[in-house]
Amino acid sequence: MKKLLAAGLVLTMGLSLTACMGGTANTSSAASGGSESSSGSAGADGVYNIGICQQMQHPSLDEATRGFQDALTELLGDQVEFDYQNAGNEPTNCTSIITKFVTDNVDLIMANATLPAETAKEATTTIPIVGTSVTDYVSTGIVDSNEAPGANITGYSDLSDVSNHLALVQELLPDVQTVAIVYSSGEENSRIQAENVAAVFEAAGIATEDFTANDSNDISTVVTEACTQADAIYLPTDNLLAGNMELVKNVALNQKVPVISSFTADENDGALLSISISYYTMGYRAGEMAYEILVNGADPATMPIGVMSVEDMDITINQSVADELGITIPESMQQYAK
Repeated sequence: MKKLLAAGLVLTMGLSLTACMGGTANTSSAASGGSESSSGSAGADGVYNIGICQQMQHPSLDEATRGFQDALTELLGDQVEFDYQNAGNEPTNCTSIITKFVTDNVDLIMANATLPAETAKEATTTIPIVGTSVTDYVSTGIVDSNEAPGANITGYSDLSDVSNHLALVQELLPDVQTVAIVYSSGEENSRIQAENVAAVFEAAGIATEDFTANDSNDISTVVTEACTQADAIYLPTDNLLAGNMELVKNVALNQKVPVISSFTADENDGALLSISISYYTMGYRAGEMAYEILVNGADPATMPIGVMSVEDMDITINQSVADELGITIPESMQQYAK
């Protein structure tokens, strides 16, 4: 049963991503500038110029960018320079950033999250694109298939195995009978994850209900309603929620309802249990993909979308939140407590 508890119009996926951060793009350029290069080959100075567009400031995305840069720096040394730009979760900023990358004829674009990947795909058919922090490349129309992406784009997905999430929830919260899945109504990736979570949890006998928010103004109301209907709240990897965890925390902790988060753990975000793939590792592997394209001539169209394994998961139980909620962490899970 889906509860749409948000006011206003339901926006399209791209436009919905404007809600959770401010409109000022953050920029940091390490590129020397001035030299044009053909895509997939180093410029006249022997340096590969890479444009990085990160959708918003968030620990998970920051880690993916860091991993990507570390991989290429280790592999190429001083033969690589990065033009890092943060779109502040604004589609207009994202378009401006990607357009400038195309105008500058960078050697490769790294698109960190769904909005930059969609924007880059529309902006160029010749410059190779490597995506990361994108949950489902196919349903969003970024690639033709995970096995054979087609065109000039490939990358890594941050989709993780929900069955592992279920096992952890059952171990930590064995009495949970109903879980509220809270996410943005405008993010297709989040909707897909919510469907997967509902199917897995309900197969195990745990009822689920969906609660969606259109923008940050809705979050407190939506989370309040979710707390009245469920024993715990589950958050998929969702840009709107990731950028507004303080709102979730303020309501959920006050109502004594535990939050299970799919984001990289942050000790101040209020989540009891954080289950995330290692965004650093994902970004690093995306960097290795970029190397294969730039140096060894690999074709993005034939490079399968990379997926993360259970060994790549970061699991954190927030001890202070557990204490506040009166939850005892089982001995078998003490290694995750922080």
